[in-house]
This record gives sequence, structure tokens and C-alpha cells, in this order.
Amino acid sequence: MRQHTVQTPYMVGEAHFYTTEVNGAPALFDTGPPTPEGEAALLEAVDFSRLKYLFITHCHVDHCGLANLVQQRSDAEVYVAARDAVKFSRHGERMARMAELLHQYGFDDMFVSGLHESFERNKIFPAAPEQYRIVEDSPELAGLGIQWLACPGHSQSDLVYLVGEHAVTGDILLRNIFQAPLLDVDLGTFQGRFRNYDAYCASLLKLAGLRGRLIMPGHRRYVDGVDEAILFYVTTLLERAGQVRPLRHLPLADVIEQIFHGRLTEPFFVYLKASEIVFMWDFLDNPGLLAGSLEQIGLFDQVSGLYAAVTS
Repeated sequence: MRQHTVQTPYMVGEAHFYTTEVNGAPALFDTGPPTPEGEAALLEAVDFSRLKYLFITHCHVDHCGLANLVQQRSDAEVYVAARDAVKFSRHGERMARMAELLHQYGFDDMFVSGLHESFERNKIFPAAPEQYRIVEDSPELAGLGIQWLACPGHSQSDLVYLVGEHAVTGDILLRNIFQAPLLDVDLGTFQGRFRNYDAYCASLLKLAGLRGRLIMPGHRRYVDGVDEAILFYVTTLLERAGQVRPLRHLPLADVIEQIFHGRLTEPFFVYLKASEIVFMWDFLDNPGLLAGSLEQIGLFDQVSGLYAAVTS
């Protein structure tokens, strides 16, 4: 499996997509961003006349922004997660429910309007592929030698693809990056918000099963190991939860003001920080959920001191 790297205009910096052969046919994992640089990198790396499959780890724009280009230039089958398909088909409803969530957390109409404008200006949401298959409804993948794991936590739709000794992990395992899950409506029910913290704690049990595989991350060129990536993420979670704990009594918008003193004004960045704080709050409300998952995978002792300091 070959790693291909392209710079992005986003805070996360460079992103990776991967090429290999599946059952003797060329396959692509993720696409990179919908930028001139991303398009050039994809055209250089992929023989579209032969490409048979495109597998998307999650439909964030830096990972699937060129899916339509792939379809225009090839006959490749495109595979996406079920909840990403919901994002495509019910986008308007999702945006309306997200506005309701933000109102519940104390953000006013002006902020919500500014956030939607920021989404459009920065082209946050990728265009839906013209045609696609749902990974969860595709038993033929087993015959291709493709296994997959649903590991939500960064997004609701995070998938890990297992191909031989490789694991293509998208953004769920990264080296020294804390990818805060986004505040969003639950796309399974459209009732209330998705519980990113609960999902991440459950996904930890699956991620531990990737030990010994070659991890192919969505950003940074490598990870030091599954345990190292998890421990960095959990340590960062605990440290930041300790910072917001004294402000737990305040409305979310006021917490951000207390932390940044008016320096954070771009609506999209405020939304990112708000999403992170809600994640921390969920941890503070139920820290034992994380501790239990870490104990099951043998990593709790490494963070037990910090955990006790934050939760005592």
C-alpha cells in the first residue's frame, strides 16, 4: 500500500490518501481535498483507466472532497459509511437540527447565521458522490479481502479498513493531533446530539485490536503505535477537561469567552472549540466510561494519576 501526501488549506495541514490493489484491481482509499493541489496529486497517483474501487474513511472534505472527480474519470465503485450517506441525503434537515443544538447551548441567531456562512465560504461540506455504495450494506467486500470496523469518535461515520496487514484509519488514530469530535445531530435518529464521547469510549476496544498492524493515518506520515496514539489523545482529553472543569457552571458560549477573552471570533473556530468543550463535559459527567475502556485495553495505569487529579 502506497501513501500519497497533499497539502491542504485546513488547520490540520497535509493529508494522505492511499493506493493499493484489491483482488488484483487498483483501489483508492480517500481522495484528498478538492483543491488544485489535491487534484494534481490524485491525477499523478492514480491510473483512472484501471481504478476499480474508492473507499472513504469518513466524509470530511479533506478526505473525500474529490470523490466526484474520481467518478467523472473512472468507473470505480465508491463506498461510504451509512451515516455519511445520511449527511448527503438530509443535509438541509441536519443543518436545521444543528442550529437547534447551538441555540440550546446559548448561541444566538447571529452566530448560527455566521456559522452557516462560514461553512459555505470555506466549503466545509464536500459534494456528494453521484453514486455510491453503503459499506455496511456491502457483503461483497469480504470477498475482496476488505474488512472494516466502525470506530466513531472523530465523526459519527469513522471507518477503519483492514487490507492484509494494513489498517487505513482516517482520523481516528493520529500522531500528536487531537481531532476534536464535532457537535452534531445524531444522524441515526435526528433526535438530539450525537454522543461523541460515548462512541469514542466504545471505539477504543476496537482500536486496541489494531495492535501489530501497519497503521495508515489520514494525517502525519505515521503513528508511533496504536497505544501511543490513544494515550496522546486521552492525555490531551484529560488535560483539557481539567481546564474547563472550573467553568462547568457557565453557558457554553461564556466558557469560550472566559478561555479566549474575545480573541476567538471566526464562527467556524468557535464551533470547533464548542464541540471540544461539550466532549470534555461529557467526560466529566461520566469519567468512569473512559476509565473502563482503558482498563479493558490495558492502558489505564499510564494515565491513572492524571485521571485522578482531574476527576477527584
